[in-house]
Amino acid sequence: MPALRYGGPIRSVHALCRGLATCGHDVHVFTTNVDGDGDTDVPLERAVDLDGVKVTYFPSRRLRRLYWSPPMRRELLQALPTFDLVHLHAIYLWPLWAGARIARRVHVPYVSSPRGMLAPELIRRKSRFVKEAWLGLIERRNLENAAAIHATSTAEADDIRRLGWSLPPVRVVPHGVDDPEQTSGKSASADVTAAIAGGGYVLSLGRINWEKGLDRLIGALPASPTARVVIAGDDREGHAASLRELARQLDASDRVTILARHVDGADKEALFAGAALFAMPSLAENFGLAAFEAMRRGLSVLVTREVGMSEIVREAKAGIVVEGAPEAVAAGLNILLADASRRMAMGDAGRAHVVARYGWPAVVGQMEALYRSALAADARKKALR
Repeated sequence: MPALRYGGPIRSVHALCRGLATCGHDVHVFTTNVDGDGDTDVPLERAVDLDGVKVTYFPSRRLRRLYWSPPMRRELLQALPTFDLVHLHAIYLWPLWAGARIARRVHVPYVSSPRGMLAPELIRRKSRFVKEAWLGLIERRNLENAAAIHATSTAEADDIRRLGWSLPPVRVVPHGVDDPEQTSGKSASADVTAAIAGGGYVLSLGRINWEKGLDRLIGALPASPTARVVIAGDDREGHAASLRELARQLDASDRVTILARHVDGADKEALFAGAALFAMPSLAENFGLAAFEAMRRGLSVLVTREVGMSEIVREAKAGIVVEGAPEAVAAGLNILLADASRRMAMGDAGRAHVVARYGWPAVVGQMEALYRSALAADARKKALR
């Protein structure tokens, strides 16, 4: 199964592959079995069928933070010449570097999806010099030699183009969104049941780390006295402790509930169902899949302008886009919490917009068009040699 602790991109990539396979494409995924500090319990070095997708897991026993895997490299050398196209998801990791290098060596075109990792704020705020060195020494060549670059939002595409490199076409294909999971007969866990008691809370769902701007949300509480916040998601970096301390300092601990664990199934649907609205105050977000999921479920959303899908929120009139300062977040919360009918109208508009335009069949069709254009560009390039 996918390592879902790593958030929205994992779910999105698997759903895309599943959709491509449903359309008759022969889809193979090469990945590692790394799952946090442990390993996913899966067969290694042989393909397994996952929703029609052939997934091969490889061990990473050293340099696990980079997902280094010599067995994967051996398989890439053998398998890549048999493929028509390679799609690389993310950057700064060894498998993507190896995939790009080998694809170039065997003359197979590839598409690169940086998945938001080129946002200037993310480069500046964490491991800046390491990232800048990696970009200059490795990723620049990988990206400049791609047949196309895939961005999930206009904001992400703008970040990529601002690098000023000699890049191939940057194409925007958004995330798709799944329908809500059917959980009839399944009960929410005890901690979720306690968290949602009384309803009417502001929900933030996703990985708990500094990029998500959750300190902005908690920092807004003194100026938003009616708001109660529920935060849920994987906490690989132990960031929840600093958020609890911030809530204590602001005398808001009784209005902040943090479920620092992976949430899915009946628990996830219960959290969405009991919320008054969804908040994503991220410092940088190439798209914002969890907010998209909230829209699909009819929740109004509050997002900061750094969230890639904020443009969709504006277009659909599905919520409010705010600046990142806690005071601005508080003002947005107060507007939405004070007017239930307005929240309902925004939620209805968002759900209709997502269902009409961002179901997986439509998104898969857009990705197929991107692949066709990449293959055509590669054919023209080879013809000129």
